[in-house]
Amino acid sequence: MTILQIMQWLEASPAASAMNGPEWAFPVVESLHFIGFAFLIGTIAIVDLRLLGLGMRRQPAAQLEADLRPWTWAGLAIMLTTGPLMFSADATRYYVNPSFRIKITCLVIAILYNFTLHRMAARSEKPGVAGILAACVSLLLWSSVLGAGRMIAFV
Repeated sequence: MTILQIMQWLEASPAASAMNGPEWAFPVVESLHFIGFAFLIGTIAIVDLRLLGLGMRRQPAAQLEADLRPWTWAGLAIMLTTGPLMFSADATRYYVNPSFRIKITCLVIAILYNFTLHRMAARSEKPGVAGILAACVSLLLWSSVLGAGRMIAFV
């Protein structure tokens, strides 16, 4: 089975039919996708700003990360549920869209980075320069995901 056949199969799936059915379905799922991103990226950005020393200075980054973890996971779950639903609505068009490919590449890297190196920096007793670097890379990756995602409609 080729990639094109897989994309065509996705577009014929019940999920795609549901997304392309009522005119309100796609905008509702897209709004939920944005809410998921707000939870995910918002909570990560709060930890990043703490690592940069720009806010929440009374609370260690490790404690802040632990307190926000349920919201981060909720955002990731929402985003990873709604994203494939939206993709299924027009899979062949999204698959060939360079902005979509950039978004997905940055997203995979950002998720892997966040749950490995970034988390280690945030959980360390004194993050120091490693924490600043981790926060900068994190903010750059998540900004790239958002920027490329926004450009999907224009390419």
